[in-house]
Amino acid sequence: MSAVFKTLHHVCIVVRDIDKAVAYYETVGIGPWQNYPPLAQYVELHMPNRDAFMALRYKFANLDNVQIQLCEPGPADSPQRRFLDQHGEGVFHIGFEVADCNDSEKAAKALGLSVLMRGRR
Repeated sequence: MSAVFKTLHHVCIVVRDIDKAVAYYETVGIGPWQNYPPLAQYVELHMPNRDAFMALRYKFANLDNVQIQLCEPGPADSPQRRFLDQHGEGVFHIGFEVADCNDSEKAAKALGLSVLMRGRR
């Protein structure tokens, strides 16, 4: 069986204060930061709480080899809010480039991975 995930695309870090996190990362040479495209652009969205998802604040910085994403959840219940409350700031997920999203999702499920949420722009 070939590996499902081969090419890293991004690392998403959940933070309490996105502006402070951006300021910190800029001091260590990571940036420039951009606002993530509006979450309303997702045409397909399966989330436990859509309103909480739409309240997330995202920024990203493209490095030569990977994109770094920062996510500040709002107060409403979301997987990101629960992660932050239970574990503190840290890596929430990593994203990979794949040739075919549907085939890769099926392969991941066959390996026993569950889908917490999904969306496509």
